[in-house]
Amino acid sequence: MRRPLSGGHGQMDYRVSDVMARKKISTTIYITEEQNRMLKELYEKTKVPVAEYIRQGIDLLLDKHRTMLSGQLSLLETKELYQ
Repeated sequence: MRRPLSGGHGQMDYRVSDVMARKKISTTIYITEEQNRMLKELYEKTKVPVAEYIRQGIDLLLDKHRTMLSGQLSLLETKELYQ
């Protein structure tokens, strides 16, 4: 289960061990060379997998636009109910 941690400036941080327990599907995304370079640099400094940063970015986007999601709870709100 993901548990947001304070990341400052409204950012969320997640415990990698919590994330690894969730079932995942495989998908293909296309990013720019600059995004790839920056993600790899971030990985080298933190050892957090690039895929985890991508998942966190998706969660932030879904949370930002949750009012457009047919009145459903966001992923983060749903998780908070079961903690």
